[in-house]
Amino acid sequence: MKTYVTQNLDETRRFAAEFAATLRAPVCVALHGDLGMGKSEIARTIIQTLRGASTVVPSPTFTIVQNYDGISHFDLYRVEDASELTEIGLEHAIENDITLIEWPEIAADILPASTIHICITAAGDGRKIVIQ
Repeated sequence: MKTYVTQNLDETRRFAAEFAATLRAPVCVALHGDLGMGKSEIARTIIQTLRGASTVVPSPTFTIVQNYDGISHFDLYRVEDASELTEIGLEHAIENDITLIEWPEIAADILPASTIHICITAAGDGRKIVIQ
């Protein structure tokens, strides 16, 4: 387990960019944290680090999944039943891609043991980021 404390958004982005450089497919990254903690920003920074700063990365809250040439970004906030996970391609992504999952709790039963869990909480104006 590693813990990082960032003081502001720029430091959080710097953490995410450095973390991105360590990722090789297939790998699953579960992003945990309350609303507004920076899950989407960390995912966006990882994607832009690996696919180019000009890559447009909207939050997949309504589309549930966005794909970026070998990176799959899931937001499971609106998924109501675990049976939907196969339909949206989560299992396939986990087996093949760099898979970033926001709100991963509903997928707990299918996440591989090797999943990297990133837990984000408030720390003043910054964030405490714990990697497990």
